[in-house]
Amino acid sequence: MKTKELHDLTVEELNAKLKELKEELFNLRFRHAIGQLENPASLNTCKKDIARIKTILREKEIAKA
Repeated sequence: MKTKELHDLTVEELNAKLKELKEELFNLRFRHAIGQLENPASLNTCKKDIARIKTILREKEIAKA
């Protein structure tokens, strides 16, 4: 996911996307634990996407204040 795309989203959309990614991360961790995860790199990708969204949310919060 590109940061340019994320900057264009509203705060509500970012929060919804964050919730969706957290659920996906939970499912990836679960599949990894039971040995059904084909691509372990998807865990890192999901974590980095979550970090990007949190960073952008924080930037928007600071700019608002």
